[in-house]
Amino acid sequence: MSTRVLLWVLRALAWWPLSWLRALGTGLGGLLYRLVGARRRVVLTNLRLCFPHWSDAQREAVARQVFVRFAQAWLDRGWLWHRSAACVQARVRLTGEVACLHDGVPTVLFAPHFVGLDAGWTALTLSLDQPFTTIFTPQRNAVVDAWIAQGRQRFGRVRLFRREDGVKTIVSALRERELLYLLPDMNFGASESIFVPFYGHAAATVPSLSRFAKLGRARVVPVITRMTDAGYEVRVLPPWDDFPSDDAQADTALMNQRLQDWIDAMPEQYFWVHKRFKTRPACEPSVY
Repeated sequence: MSTRVLLWVLRALAWWPLSWLRALGTGLGGLLYRLVGARRRVVLTNLRLCFPHWSDAQREAVARQVFVRFAQAWLDRGWLWHRSAACVQARVRLTGEVACLHDGVPTVLFAPHFVGLDAGWTALTLSLDQPFTTIFTPQRNAVVDAWIAQGRQRFGRVRLFRREDGVKTIVSALRERELLYLLPDMNFGASESIFVPFYGHAAATVPSLSRFAKLGRARVVPVITRMTDAGYEVRVLPPWDDFPSDDAQADTALMNQRLQDWIDAMPEQYFWVHKRFKTRPACEPSVY
């Protein structure tokens, strides 16, 4: 089945009741868990490293739920990007310190890689009359790349930057008070990263949250998105009053430390399918 056909199927499924769609995602996620052995091993390895106190049975149960939530979130992109604004607003609830985003202060929105990251972006750009930017990672499939780019530009005043646009362009937009929706909690290789603890292990982490906040003279406001039975809850947390400092490594370690608290509250919704520990310190063997 071609990519275009799959996307049309996804768009058609967007009209299903949410409970039906989530049930389909449960079945699809369970199937993926059984069939995609290489990625299942990545998830289990990540959970073993980060939750050594869990039993094997507990890790396997959470790993299954990781695949379910991953599948459900992809199916949800159908209605996020193709249903009406009223439908999206009914299913995605924006809560917390939303009012602080109207005050004109340069702001980096720290949005960790939970499965609802696109729901969080959609809720913000739909609900707030503010300019937004984010950094878009190109997809290998050109059709999927165009679909994702179109979906993320559906509402509001938004700009998608790519890495080749450079730091200067992004910082300039941030200083012009365009809210930067940033997802820095991934492993993008040794050349762009520093090693800081993540669940007690050295993890290659991009220090971009500290860097952009400092260069843009901006504050950091976390945005945490949780999948719920009714859709999603997008929670805007209070601005950090101790970030950034003059030490990017300490800042990045602090970012990971706070991220762990949010992951602990919903571990099955974090993006464990990513090889978070792929880049290793010198002389340390691969964990995958």
